[in-house]
Amino acid sequence: MADILRAARDVFIEKGFHEALVSDIADRAGVVEGSIYRFFASKRDLLVKTVEHWYEDMLAHDEEQFRAVRGTWNRIRFIIHQHLVSIRREPALSRLVFQELRPAPDYRKTRLFQLNQAYTHRIVDIVKAAMASGEFRTDVSPSLVRDMVFGAVEHRTWAFLRAEGDFNLDETADGVTDLVYRGLVARPDQETAAQLAPRLEAVVERLEALAAKGPSG
Repeated sequence: MADILRAARDVFIEKGFHEALVSDIADRAGVVEGSIYRFFASKRDLLVKTVEHWYEDMLAHDEEQFRAVRGTWNRIRFIIHQHLVSIRREPALSRLVFQELRPAPDYRKTRLFQLNQAYTHRIVDIVKAAMASGEFRTDVSPSLVRDMVFGAVEHRTWAFLRAEGDFNLDETADGVTDLVYRGLVARPDQETAAQLAPRLEAVVERLEALAAKGPSG
């Protein structure tokens, strides 16, 4: 089955979904066409499994590096940069996801949807952690931040995917990261409740200590 998936990936990249034939994939994999239908229900099912395999590879490849990244800005930038790299490296597969698979009525029922949720939810986790530590404001929805990040990346790279332009990978990653981080970072003069609570407790303790001593003089 691995040979079929590799062949399918090559054919889909070269011809797109509609022009690709199952017979082309079978020839590339060195099997008879009927063998493909033993594993895959249809050409669309084969496309879905091909893209799922791509997502699984990306998640596995990113995981070890991501664990080593420290700092909220750096972690956000890592996710954005890697997403841009994946689009730059695999524009044909990216187009198939955006144009062919995501608009499908049953997309949200697929494993591909679950993989995409895992892929994008890392931004949500980063934002929630920064909110919990007091680094980020807490009045913004983390899922909205996720949608803004990936929406911005897709909008910025759409001309590239249509072969009508290009994008600067590092500048785009830095620009989107800066916009997100600066929009969310807690203002120095606007302490969060988590930051303020220890100071208030210390003040109360000092006042209680003074009251216990009674008036001086």
